[in-house]
Amino acid sequence: MSILSIQSLVAYGHAGNSAALFPLQRLGKVVWPVMTVHFSNHTGYGDWKGPLLTSSDVADVIEGVGDRGALERCEAVLSGYQGAEDVGAVILDAVRKVKTANPEAIYCCDPVMGDVGRGMFVRPGIPEFMRDQVVPAADVITPNHFELDYLAATPTTTTETLLAAADTVRATGPGTVLVTSVIVEDTPDDALDMVAVDASGAWRTRFPRLSVNPPGAGDLTTAVFLANLLDGRPLAEALARTTASVFAVVRATAEAGERELRIVQTQDELAEPTRTFEPERLR
Repeated sequence: MSILSIQSLVAYGHAGNSAALFPLQRLGKVVWPVMTVHFSNHTGYGDWKGPLLTSSDVADVIEGVGDRGALERCEAVLSGYQGAEDVGAVILDAVRKVKTANPEAIYCCDPVMGDVGRGMFVRPGIPEFMRDQVVPAADVITPNHFELDYLAATPTTTTETLLAAADTVRATGPGTVLVTSVIVEDTPDDALDMVAVDASGAWRTRFPRLSVNPPGAGDLTTAVFLANLLDGRPLAEALARTTASVFAVVRATAEAGERELRIVQTQDELAEPTRTFEPERLR
């Protein structure tokens, strides 16, 4: 079984498929990467070079994969930043084709739209498109706290309101919600939370806040979480392992004083994280 990963790709550094491809492979997954952009580097540098692929270019690549008779072997579609509605429509069409070929396949979406302190950083219309069309089609979503509040149309400042918001979003389609960068009233100033919710319950991990938040960390988190789910791990275990793996990568990045994630250097932490973050059951 394989993963169809439809995301941006950068030559230098880690973002989109450049943050997800190797971790998925290190976790034993066969990945078919489809590029939506091919940039020299992520946009956090302020300037970059390279093409933004058209929706027809993206559709052609996916069609070519389908021509190989491969879609029935696809166990998941993974997507992240969607720069325009027409590219999003191509991704949704790919999800439909994959699920027709393999009804057991799942769609995992990181609904990239914005963040605390930055607000929405995608083009106008994308947040509504994500909320109304993409998220309802997904089986697993991984919004950050800011994005969850937008999707649920309510601010959340407590664990109870956060869980209620996750349930509101789950009711629109996705059975599993992983919320990253969570800060609620009882989150210590030197920590961050990650919360996972599905039909079996809700769990939280809490981990030390680091001095860096490198681009691509969200893409890495989604990829590692998806791989753990596809391996059949229960939600609490998938959450704990994802937290430990991503924390190890970001901590190594901070300790090295690097701007780009040290994914290759800490690859063993992806497969067998050495630190344990015990999940707390919230309900």
